[in-house]
Amino acid sequence: MQSQRIELLDFARGIALIAMTIFHFAFDLQLLGFKEPGFIEQAHWKYFARSIASSFLFLTGVSLYLAHYSGIKWQGWKWRFIKIIAAAILITFATYFATPDQYIFFGILHAIAFASIAGLLFLKLPWVITFVLAIGVFWLGQYGRTELLDAPYWFWTGLSEARPISSDYVPVFPWMSAPLLGIAFAKLAQEKGWLSIFAKPQFEGKG
Repeated sequence: MQSQRIELLDFARGIALIAMTIFHFAFDLQLLGFKEPGFIEQAHWKYFARSIASSFLFLTGVSLYLAHYSGIKWQGWKWRFIKIIAAAILITFATYFATPDQYIFFGILHAIAFASIAGLLFLKLPWVITFVLAIGVFWLGQYGRTELLDAPYWFWTGLSEARPISSDYVPVFPWMSAPLLGIAFAKLAQEKGWLSIFAKPQFEGKG
């Protein structure tokens, strides 16, 4: 059975991983005292971190669409989701004991896990609608915050006026906009025939 793999997507994932390694190396330099306090909070490092998170989530949306647009493959989806959510829970427990004042309760892995579920609802929508919804999610994350959601159990939404302290905070609003943009882009690319330009045929066995 012949399948197609887009090596450009693998390349993009690799670049995102390298960028993440660079950022965390800089973070560790500050944590270990090799850099002055506040070093990693400088504007260029903040934007760098946001671009990394955005790229991971965008690629999550692209990959989700490419894997399941013809029908959700529940077996493969299930095991991938279990691994992601297990890693997210491990990060929460580890940071809760290591840095309880800024532990990670909804970081990038939690956001990817959420997008892996919520994104399934958008696979069949026209790319234009998904794109508009992505803009709406981003807008709400910027301007839709309210004190009514200031209780800690709403922090995962990103719509609280209160801002929690966490080493890695990637709430649904506005960050869900990135995987939605990925889904919209992948669907548009499929409709325009762009995917076939980058796809490399491969052969899969059954065993």
